[in-house]
Amino acid sequence: MIVDSAWYRDGVRHPLDFTPQALRRVREEARAACADDEEPTGFVWVGLHEPDHAEMADLEEIFGLHPLAVEDSLSRHQRPKVEPYDDMLFMVVKTLWYVDARDEVETGQVSMFIGPDFVVTVRQGEGVELAGVRHDLERKTHLHGHGPSAVVYSVCDRIVDGYEEVAAELETDVDEVEESVFSPGRTQDSRRIYVLKREIAEFRRAVLPLRTPMQRFAATSYPYLHEDSGTFFRDIADHVVRVAEAVETLDQLLSTAFEAHLALITVEQNEDMRRISAWVAIAAVGTLVAGIYGMNFVDMPELGWRFGYAWALSLMVVPGIVLYRIFKKSGWL
Repeated sequence: MIVDSAWYRDGVRHPLDFTPQALRRVREEARAACADDEEPTGFVWVGLHEPDHAEMADLEEIFGLHPLAVEDSLSRHQRPKVEPYDDMLFMVVKTLWYVDARDEVETGQVSMFIGPDFVVTVRQGEGVELAGVRHDLERKTHLHGHGPSAVVYSVCDRIVDGYEEVAAELETDVDEVEESVFSPGRTQDSRRIYVLKREIAEFRRAVLPLRTPMQRFAATSYPYLHEDSGTFFRDIADHVVRVAEAVETLDQLLSTAFEAHLALITVEQNEDMRRISAWVAIAAVGTLVAGIYGMNFVDMPELGWRFGYAWALSLMVVPGIVLYRIFKKSGWL
């Protein structure tokens, strides 16, 4: 559905009806208003949330959107990318938010169609609310002169800020895992480490592909970007690089924590085996003596001796005590 649409001209918002007829009329007026100018004096911003094929078909006809880009915008599982077409620029950015109760990173998607005098944003899933971005941009009237570039910058800035919030939450979880792994007691951290590794992989798939496009945005090397918008995109590019480095660090820390967890499990198993071996050795002495005197040979003189029973018990107990002290001193018990 169309969430909002407006025509921005000379720093003023002109609301539009959510109908194809109204959009087509304003689109024609916007093109006519800038027909004699080198650059457009205004732009139309149409925002949609999970539109259907019919709505996108109307916008495709009104704004001349490329059918392949329209098809990608309706899919929820696109890779972040920027694709220039003859008369428009198409961009896909993943939105991220963190669900603390499940230690999960949820993903959404924002697609943007950028032309010389229009921007169409298509949001799939939850995540970043573009209404707040729109309100912030409307207060920053000095950016309206940048045309569609102002919308692209504002949307990307809000989404990348969300990346930093998710990175902070993941960093807290990784710190908790490290503390648990190296705690004195035995822990079962393998499952949580696996879950966090999977969520970080999802995070990387959203962030890493944006590094090169954001650098090109900063250099305004894509079409339909205002020449003065490079400074703003440079700030976003810096944030993307910083988040990408943070997620790489978190992934390495989790790998190290998992290796340490496995090493500690191996050490604990070795200690258990040493304890078991020590007790087996102690028990083997008594078993050996009992086995010898349990054979009941006639020519065993101890069987008829008055102190034979005490002697047999001593042979069982005393070596066991000696072995216990030796193992205790060596750290096996």
